[in-house]
Amino acid sequence: MSRYYYDLHIHSCLSPCADNDNTPNNLVGMGVLAGLQIMALTDHNTCRNCPAFFAAAKKHGIIPVAGMELTTAEDIHMVCLFPDLDSAMAFDEEIGRHLIRIPNRPDIFGDQLVMDENDEVIETLPDLLSNATDISVDEADSLAEYYGGVCYPAHIDREANGIIAVLGDLPPHETYTCVELHDGTREAEFRAKYALDRALVTVGSDAHFLWDIRDKERFIELDDEPYSSALVRKNLIERLRRGV
Repeated sequence: MSRYYYDLHIHSCLSPCADNDNTPNNLVGMGVLAGLQIMALTDHNTCRNCPAFFAAAKKHGIIPVAGMELTTAEDIHMVCLFPDLDSAMAFDEEIGRHLIRIPNRPDIFGDQLVMDENDEVIETLPDLLSNATDISVDEADSLAEYYGGVCYPAHIDREANGIIAVLGDLPPHETYTCVELHDGTREAEFRAKYALDRALVTVGSDAHFLWDIRDKERFIELDDEPYSSALVRKNLIERLRRGV
């Protein structure tokens, strides 16, 4: 078992609310400076910058994870992570069929830039990515699992788009194996209040600016023998699915 410092919730310049300096290479560079070993790219309702992010991470020795911050029909944010790039891109195509098509207003919401591995803009997506899909929170987990991934509530300690703020509680019929906090100092409080004894609690920066990426703080222990980044990703997803 090896210890891996992580950030599993990061936005690139493809998310309209994120800074245009959040290019794949800049994100990875900040991760290196922060001492991270695993980074997940989780743009709003898309994985389209994950291929460039993977290429950038390979150059700098970071283990990349392809992901998405899915917005459910209830306007709840869910972190979706996948064991490989192909699975994530298939999930991206599926989510594209569930987007509510509203033209983006870059002057209001921000740009939505798809980049290549050299941080060159190759496309600008026209439909707003940050609005809700027509996928319910009850459907999100099984849909991500169908594509080999894991799905769990994002920043449950925040008012904006947190599952507890939206629904008033964690759904009683759900047993989440993983949840995310934005403020890791509140873990004991949330474990006690919401009976999260079986859940793995991750802490994500939800970085929308480069300076949001935090120095290495949270880690997860994973089996990585015989070593490969693919094995680390696979075991990470399994660990998040299993819980504590």
